[in-house]
Amino acid sequence: MRIGLYPGTFDPITLGHIDIIRRAALLVDRLVIGVAINRDKGPMFTLEERVAMIEAECAELSAESGTEIVVHPFENLLIDCARDVGAQIIVRGLRAVADFEYEYQMVGMNRVLDSSIETVFLMADARHQAIASKLVKEIARLGGDVSKFVTEPVDTALRDRYAQG
Repeated sequence: MRIGLYPGTFDPITLGHIDIIRRAALLVDRLVIGVAINRDKGPMFTLEERVAMIEAECAELSAESGTEIVVHPFENLLIDCARDVGAQIIVRGLRAVADFEYEYQMVGMNRVLDSSIETVFLMADARHQAIASKLVKEIARLGGDVSKFVTEPVDTALRDRYAQG
């Protein structure tokens, strides 16, 4: 069984993330969405909220692709998470050259830690290359329309969160 791990903070999950998940699901038999706890980033949504959003968004994708998609929170090293879930590949999405430079360093470190786990890069679809969770949150915070970047339930969650202050 080919198992892939697509890690991220997904705070919140965007159409760019969903595009990568949809395409990655075609490459593996089981796709694990690794939700990084990463307290240093100070996420807007709790771990439980992020997991619930991802599970809701991926239910249909799993049925479409025929690939089992599961959500797995983690707080350890990415390579250890990959081992924990039995992943042979780590899937990473790239939007721009700046992403590649960072990811290139990560691959090098991960290869030293475990050379049996490959990293596969998927380029973001041109429609989604500008989407970043950080920018989506900023636009939403300032009252802008983020409906072109996230699904309707995520848009609602963002608006509700900012309405609460």
